Amino acid sequence: MTCDRFLHILRLLHFADNSQIPDKGEEYDRLWKLRTVFDKLNEAYAKFYNPSEHLAVDVVIVKFKGRAIFRQYIPKKRKCFGIKIYKLCDESGYTYDMKVYLGRDSHSATDNMTATHATVRQLTCRVEGLGHKIFMDNFFSSPGLFDDLDRRQINSCGTVQPNRKDMPRDFGPKQPKMKRGDVRVRTRGCMTALVWKDRQEVYMLTDMDTPTAEGNFCDENNPLVKPHIVEWYNRQKSYVDNSDRMATSYSMSRRTLKWTMKLFFHLLDLTVLNSWVLLSSCGAKYTHQDFRLLLVRNLIEEAGKSQDCPTPRLVGRPSSAETNVV
Repeated sequence: MTCDRFLHILRLLHFADNSQIPDKGEEYDRLWKLRTVFDKLNEAYAKFYNPSEHLAVDVVIVKFKGRAIFRQYIPKKRKCFGIKIYKLCDESGYTYDMKVYLGRDSHSATDNMTATHATVRQLTCRVEGLGHKIFMDNFFSSPGLFDDLDRRQINSCGTVQPNRKDMPRDFGPKQPKMKRGDVRVRTRGCMTALVWKDRQEVYMLTDMDTPTAEGNFCDENNPLVKPHIVEWYNRQKSYVDNSDRMATSYSMSRRTLKWTMKLFFHLLDLTVLNSWVLLSSCGAKYTHQDFRLLLVRNLIEEAGKSQDCPTPRLVGRPSSAETNVV
């Protein structure tokens, strides 16, 4: 295939019929151009894999600077412009479930449930009743969410904002002044709220660890000693970041002004990564790079067999042996 033909096919690549645009009513789906592909891949991710005990929920950004009504700007992220995706990943980096942020969802948010609460509930619906442990940051964490997950036999742990509803009243701006290394703990049933003073206050919420004793956690030489729950959270929280790093290490994405193409290529990268994790779980010892090269070679061989023709030879300058033939 010539380069011009490849670029022509790429320019005309579509995933839905543009003549069947849905009505822009209350149920309008902004992802309709890619909805079929997205849902099929999302279902396949959960169908062929059993995640590990420890899972993490977090946000990733697919870098995109073109026009899209749901494009986000998050200045604290390295990729500050792009499409925001909520992901549920395990310790191997496998993406078990995901959801694209398409703008404010007024239907999922209620008086007793915030939008982030509804998002985590949707991402964890396939692991209910299995005793998994979920780690998340303060963007998602709240006592109401942890109570809801506990009723579904899912334990939770994460940092939390002190002004969340149902947090202890003596946490936050009105709390007594703390020295470096001080720990304050409050419990309610099986849930523990903890504040630890490092350079600044670190607020934790968990229902999977025994309460830490209050006091000053510094040794004789005055260096800090982290509470056990803080160390544990720091080890488990980066599953989604590791998955995004591996998926973009050998990304096939290219610069484009179409958000459908950008998101589609990101889904392809995720699919290849998940396939490599599946193969590794079966005992195969391939690096991520070697697996991608092997996948490309197998696809070329299968394409040649389907057309009943040999694998095409690369066209270039003739070798010295060919030029010397009389």
